[in-house]
Amino acid sequence: MDRRNFLSSTLTAAVGVSSAAAPSSARLPIRKGILLGMLPRSLSHVDKFKMALDCGFQSMECNTEPDQAVAASIKEASVKTGVPIHSVMNMAHWQSPLNSSDPSVVEKSLTGMRTSLNNAKLWGASTVLLVPAVVSADLTYQDAWTRSQTQIKKLLPLAAELKVVIGIENVWNKFLVSPLEMANYVDSFKSPWVKAYFDVGNVVLFGFPQDWIRTLGPRICKVHFKDFSFRNNPQIKKRVADFVNLRDGDIDWKAIHKALADIGYKGDATVELSGGDETYLKELSGRVDMILEGA
Repeated sequence: MDRRNFLSSTLTAAVGVSSAAAPSSARLPIRKGILLGMLPRSLSHVDKFKMALDCGFQSMECNTEPDQAVAASIKEASVKTGVPIHSVMNMAHWQSPLNSSDPSVVEKSLTGMRTSLNNAKLWGASTVLLVPAVVSADLTYQDAWTRSQTQIKKLLPLAAELKVVIGIENVWNKFLVSPLEMANYVDSFKSPWVKAYFDVGNVVLFGFPQDWIRTLGPRICKVHFKDFSFRNNPQIKKRVADFVNLRDGDIDWKAIHKALADIGYKGDATVELSGGDETYLKELSGRVDMILEGA
């Protein structure tokens, strides 16, 4: 994300001094990103990028786009508005997981990743988000680990050629469910082109985001922001777990702020929530500001 308007002196202190000494009010050197799919569908690509900019967002994350004409239109919108595309969200990995036992399914997944990597090169994005595997009753954890490793290694030459990082994301795929394990998985590739795409909200059911951030440390190439709540439902007299708007949930955003400062993270933080109109997006942008400022 783009992140500007930072106090240079405060930034220097945040980077050069121990995390304990960094003031909680120091704005993190992180750009505010948004998903292209969160902007109104009725708008042209140029108008979507312009609205994102007008609402205070500084960078964009786009889905895989196999249509070359559409991909070119997205690039044109980025260039015209000056809003950079920082990441591509690969779209083939859920229905066609890399750890499938069916070679044709795996090839569909690899094709999707190759398209995403080439999208990233065209758009000037530094990262492609990848869900590496899906564990299910028919796909074992061990197979998820070994099969996905084998397939991702096939993509590394292209990633290196295009200079695009493959960002492994933690999602609800029953795989890589601890920060130590995710760190080990990323390290297993021994490649600068495989890193971690960390989603703050996705770990709340079984961990603490600030712990994951510190454990993954410099492996983190990108971050997704969303919130999560364990709210009491009076009708069923039980707690209900669900995603909510930023700062409306149970995530300790001050702890997130400190953890990101501690590891010296300076990349993009992209909001991953439901889309909406300009009023909603401006208010959401303000919520991200509060998080980045440690409020």
